[in-house]
Amino acid sequence: MPQIDRRQALKLFAALGAAGFAAACASDESADNEPQLSDDPVRIGLVAPQTGPLKVIGDELVNGFQLYLQLNQNRLGGHPVQLVTADEGADAKSAKAAVESLLQQGALALTGVANSASLAGMRDTIEGATVPLLATNGVPGTLQGVLYIWSASFVDSDPSQALGGYLTGIVPASQRVAVIAPTDDTGRDAVDKFRQTFGATDARLIETFWTQATTAPGKDFFRPTLGQLKTSGADVVYAFYTGPAAVEFVKQYRSEGLDATVYAPGGFTEGTAIEDMGDEAAQGIYTAMNYSADLNNAANRLFATAYQREHDLLPSASAMASYDAAQVLDRAIRLCRGRPTAQQVNLMLGRVGQIDSPRGTWQFNQPRTPQQRWYLRQVRPDGQVMSNVLLSELATLG
Repeated sequence: MPQIDRRQALKLFAALGAAGFAAACASDESADNEPQLSDDPVRIGLVAPQTGPLKVIGDELVNGFQLYLQLNQNRLGGHPVQLVTADEGADAKSAKAAVESLLQQGALALTGVANSASLAGMRDTIEGATVPLLATNGVPGTLQGVLYIWSASFVDSDPSQALGGYLTGIVPASQRVAVIAPTDDTGRDAVDKFRQTFGATDARLIETFWTQATTAPGKDFFRPTLGQLKTSGADVVYAFYTGPAAVEFVKQYRSEGLDATVYAPGGFTEGTAIEDMGDEAAQGIYTAMNYSADLNNAANRLFATAYQREHDLLPSASAMASYDAAQVLDRAIRLCRGRPTAQQVNLMLGRVGQIDSPRGTWQFNQPRTPQQRWYLRQVRPDGQVMSNVLLSELATLG
């Protein structure tokens, strides 16, 4: 039988229809677990960039959440859903305004947020409103354990921890490792975690190079720092960037003629990043992520098939996390029984147990973030396209 690539396989599954997969998954639940249907709607607020440099991630967050609703008759916990979106914009001020708008509209729970740097500015608003926020992109380590803020994605420093532990075991003694990252709190936390897990005093670990934090760097933004990186003699580079900053970093990195092997967090090559970088520039980059579209489990076959059928794209980790956020809210609202309140939903989020997710089974830990597997991926040809291809499992964190 001839081999088919991941996209061809997903198209084949899509041709068969996702309904069959959904029926199979539903059959695993006993009748006792079926939600009691209600005519009382629940309003969920989704914070996502609809404009600006992070719009691509915002689209993924919306797409993932809406897909779960489509596969579940637009209900969560047996209640019809009114999904209200608000534009996160490009900075903390606009993100906070989006949250306040959704709270004023009576949202039972909030989800989304593409820019983790905006979460700290929302903390007091969320806690004061006593309405749970289920974040679906990275979250700062400083927000772990906050009563009304949960993460369905990961802590910002998790990929640094996963890669630091991995690289310390494979980099030869003769090679040197450099780190480059933005100077904001997220970047500094990531560098600290990488150095800690790699070994801060290890002779293989040389300089850390810092750049200004920005979501939209210019065409020469990285060049001065890359010049310093080039003269450092590094054989391996850990680059902590995501979104448009990652795309511009790779373009300038390649044009400067650097050839050290690049490792990065998963957001470095997510969504349209590979296409935006260019296949040749992106090829060979390694990333650590909690999801890969080619994971072979029943939940991912359902999700990835339905997502590609709907959007003609492979799903990203952000889309997957948003899909999972809907699944988590479905369970929590179901556990409330009757007409739920925001405080009841927040309490029940701690009781949802293990989640059968496209990423693999995970659950919330005590600080309200996922305990989950992390995977090593590499950008390489997958059939006729360049994709993040799963190589191995890195670690279980959380």
